[in-house]
Amino acid sequence: MDSLTQLVLGAGITAALAPASQRRRALLLGAALGTLPDLDVIPLALLDVDAISRVTLHRGASHSLFVLTLLAPLLWWLARQRWPDMANRRWLLAIWLTLITHPLLDALTIYGTQLWWPLMPAPAMWGSVFVIDPLYTLPLLLACLLAWWRPAARLSQSVLVAALGLSSAYLGWSLYAQQRVDAVAERALARLGLADAPRFVTPAPLNTVLWRVVVIDGDRYLQGLYSLAADGEHMQFSAHPRGRDWLAMLAEHPEVQRYRWFASDFVRIRQEGERLILSDLRMGHEPDYVFSYQVATLGGHMPRPQRSERVDTTRGPRVVPGELWRRMWQGAPELRDMESAHTPRPMSP
Repeated sequence: MDSLTQLVLGAGITAALAPASQRRRALLLGAALGTLPDLDVIPLALLDVDAISRVTLHRGASHSLFVLTLLAPLLWWLARQRWPDMANRRWLLAIWLTLITHPLLDALTIYGTQLWWPLMPAPAMWGSVFVIDPLYTLPLLLACLLAWWRPAARLSQSVLVAALGLSSAYLGWSLYAQQRVDAVAERALARLGLADAPRFVTPAPLNTVLWRVVVIDGDRYLQGLYSLAADGEHMQFSAHPRGRDWLAMLAEHPEVQRYRWFASDFVRIRQEGERLILSDLRMGHEPDYVFSYQVATLGGHMPRPQRSERVDTTRGPRVVPGELWRRMWQGAPELRDMESAHTPRPMSP
């Protein structure tokens, strides 16, 4: 999630558990602890590594539940050296919860979080919330502001607990909504013979009403949008080439291998001039994707692997609020229906 969300979540948890006399300190410490796992971007920015390694190492060791659980007692001990009144074990619980809720919240986005580092299962990408969601963040922000303004008031404690409960309930709603959308997608895909095809379901930016579904089908991928408010039981998909032949030719490229692991293989490769561009299908919308990398150049008809470089493939604003709002509440425009119309097949390289 975004930095503000992690900051107010950490501050809210710590301030809710700390004694009222220490609440302002708890807000500051909790904000710092809630931000701590994301500070891995600082050493990563200083390392001379390729672009894919820099991205995929983020949310690694610093987001490991093992590492953060071992770190919590050390941080509690250090805090007690500075503030002896933090000897209460509630502070240890507050520090531990603040640390581990950061990666758990990140895992609810689609980006990918390595919860079990140094073990190497595919990163968790539960995908039920977008990386920025005001409806999750706002209650926590308001509760923290009230607690700072009136730290000793019983109302502040009650509001902090209520805000944490409300935000947690919103996460529960997001998981329920995701399952509803997935069920509609499964029925639509079953009619196409693709019920078991790899797919993910994740919300469009800033909401949990409009959802995006991406399905891998051999040498193409399908993309659909679905609104819980407007689309009923029908879901439409558009088909796009995935560049499966390029992926096969670059199967031994270590950086391509690593990104395919990181993204659970929800990637595509597209030729742009003499460049081969690997894009992460989880973040963005056809044809613009947030994470794209040049991984090879063409020499004749064969790709020459190279050290990955981040490229900008966007052709306009990634989020157009008016279009997003209309699609959310007014339903789908006229799209090609995969169940009744021909869909293009991708060309081989």
